[in-house]
Amino acid sequence: MKRIDKNNYYLDLAEAALERSTCLRRKWGAVIVKDDEIISTGYNGAPRGRKNCTDIGTCIREELNIPRGERYELCRSVHAEQNAIISAARKDMIGSTLYEVGVDAKTGEYVKNSMPCAMCKRFIINSGIEKMIFRDSKDKYREIMVSELIENDDSLNGTKGY
Repeated sequence: MKRIDKNNYYLDLAEAALERSTCLRRKWGAVIVKDDEIISTGYNGAPRGRKNCTDIGTCIREELNIPRGERYELCRSVHAEQNAIISAARKDMIGSTLYEVGVDAKTGEYVKNSMPCAMCKRFIINSGIEKMIFRDSKDKYREIMVSELIENDDSLNGTKGY
């Protein structure tokens, strides 16, 4: 019997986490792993105690036709990677790997070529996470070193979106 590789194993766990997402636009799941131990998980949804988009039946970013990667201050959700980061101690995240999966809430298709938004990039850099792995299809994924987010600081050139 052929075993699944570890990256796809952790990506499958992130994909399971996204099933808790309450976003009407895109569902995201995240898992932070260090030394083959799960540190924390997260999915996107409204802050604790607030109504979720699924509860109110609308997404303001969708209504305003805001492009992917822009105007997240209007979003009701805390992002999956943010929820995973705030649920873990920094000392446990130093040198860890963030696994992330996103799917379109309407079609169920994977979000290809995904990257963290500008806010999440800052969270990830400060958390001590070393590497990010994003699923592009059921078996294909990309690895990105967090050091690349520091070296290629897109906040200096006004880049919007991903």
